[in-house]
Amino acid sequence: MTNRKSSIKVDTEFSLIERYFAGRDSYHSDTLLSVGDDAALLQIPQNHQLVLSVDTLVEGTHFLKGADPEALAHKLLAVNLSDLAAMGAEPRWATLALTLPEVDSQWLDHFSRGLFLLAERYQIDLVGGDTTRGPLTLTLQIHGIIPLSAEVRRRGAKPGEQICVTNSLGAAGFALQQLLEGEGGASVAVLQQPLDRPTPQIEAGLLLRNHATAMIDISDGLLADLGHILEQSGVGAWLELDAIPIHPYLLDLPRVQQLTLALTAGEDYQLCFTLSPERLEEVANGLAEIGCEMSVVGEIRSQSGLHWEGEWRPEKEGFQHF
Repeated sequence: MTNRKSSIKVDTEFSLIERYFAGRDSYHSDTLLSVGDDAALLQIPQNHQLVLSVDTLVEGTHFLKGADPEALAHKLLAVNLSDLAAMGAEPRWATLALTLPEVDSQWLDHFSRGLFLLAERYQIDLVGGDTTRGPLTLTLQIHGIIPLSAEVRRRGAKPGEQICVTNSLGAAGFALQQLLEGEGGASVAVLQQPLDRPTPQIEAGLLLRNHATAMIDISDGLLADLGHILEQSGVGAWLELDAIPIHPYLLDLPRVQQLTLALTAGEDYQLCFTLSPERLEEVANGLAEIGCEMSVVGEIRSQSGLHWEGEWRPEKEGFQHF
């Protein structure tokens, strides 16, 4: 994200960057050069490795026209942070690319506020990016660090290990479903919080990197995302449907709808991970100390595929772009 101090009009690319995204103090001494040059300079701490992830949100695909820009910025950063959490990484830096149909000062004020509020919570330096004209598209790349060989990958699950998830599932998916169907009311407004402003499980990921054998964040639905762990680990799984942690606001829905939302709707940004049985109590206690709940929802098996008791099967496993 380049930045030139000049008398360029307020609505040019460089003045937008300077007004809304530049001039902030760095949180980290290893941010050697931030916004203001052709590229950033970052110093990776000794005995650490860099962890990168990138996500794009497109109007009409990932969010509705007229969505709150402050919430959009929060979610854009949060979904990237969720990827770092799934690796057990510590957040450090971000780069941002904005494609805007027009210059809207009020929109940019709210967007930048939402971005920097969450960045402050996790001490993230914005170190570069780009702005251009076009259909509203938001892209953010997150950079994290992790000690050498300490990352938790999707592969690594072994037969006999327990399948666990953090907190509860289904609320964000239900809120999105209601919004798309034109529903409103107080209950939907409450559920929009996990949809619009998800909480990335960074603290849980940092704890779990010392214990989990495999891990992934739940963005496309538990069935789809757990399926990635099974595929890359070369194993299968047995799920206990009664153990799936349903969000409290969904408990009045029919059981099939509860399960469909929790297993396939996605947008939860919780963590799914595998543990050896002897680690369960220690990890559950550690997560409880940071305010994170944990549920054991199944077991890794050597037989391939994902199985559970009963004949019910959802119509789809999770969200897919194509």
